[in-house]
Amino acid sequence: MRRPPCPDADIFIPDASCSAAAALARTSHLCIAAHQDDIEIMAYHGIAECFGRADKWFSGVVVTNGATSPRSGAYAKFSDLEMQAVRRREQRKAAYIGDYSIQLQLAHPTASAKDPRHADVCADLVAILSAAHPEVVYLHQPADKHDTHLAVLAHALAALRALPADRRPARVLGCEVWRDLDWMCDADKQVLDVSAHPNLAASLVGVFDSQITGGKRYDLATAGRRLAHATYHASHATDQFTSLSWAMDLTPLVTNPALSVRDYARSYVERFQRDVDERLAQFF
Repeated sequence: MRRPPCPDADIFIPDASCSAAAALARTSHLCIAAHQDDIEIMAYHGIAECFGRADKWFSGVVVTNGATSPRSGAYAKFSDLEMQAVRRREQRKAAYIGDYSIQLQLAHPTASAKDPRHADVCADLVAILSAAHPEVVYLHQPADKHDTHLAVLAHALAALRALPADRRPARVLGCEVWRDLDWMCDADKQVLDVSAHPNLAASLVGVFDSQITGGKRYDLATAGRRLAHATYHASHATDQFTSLSWAMDLTPLVTNPALSVRDYARSYVERFQRDVDERLAQFF
């Protein structure tokens, strides 16, 4: 894998005896996210599936540098450069706690990531995906309301579509961060059981002190959303899980590069609209 072009790009391998090439090559589950801490919110399913396993390995990619993150409290007076350093360290801590195979922080400025003409982002992702060849890839979902998340999703899909057909992952999932997927029809939901290792789940989100102390209780909100999904999943059955995440199946967008992302996302919304209309029609 070529080294990312950004001078501040960071490569961290918790297992110091493993090379970057080997850490990528053994990756079975890969998350491509916009910001530090997105991985731990959106892709805990993959982290938990690989934790403690010798035959499965999780790896993370963060595209942006974290310079524009909100800050208050102890971090209120931190400069953009200082915040980048803090968030880079926090992401490394999460990778160590979660026993990731490798953690890559590409450090692209947000403005570059949001520019569809900025070819370096896609080129970095193509290089990573070619070296890793993961079975499962976790991405942001196309109904997310954060523009940077959608921009990174666009780069990631372009990179996946650029791979030879036999090198594309078997499963690509669009995951929850800024806007959950509870609104989707049950038949459309990819049900991700994230009940395992609740202590690990809490630690991974809790390590991002700059966000939590800085005014965003992602630790509580993430655990609460997962619990709510598990409880409200089925109205006429007792709970089968203690913690759930929903995902949107994005695999068709990769296996068929000609498929419109906008049309594909709209089809989920239209099915939800029909479901609401049909239920209301029974009584009104």
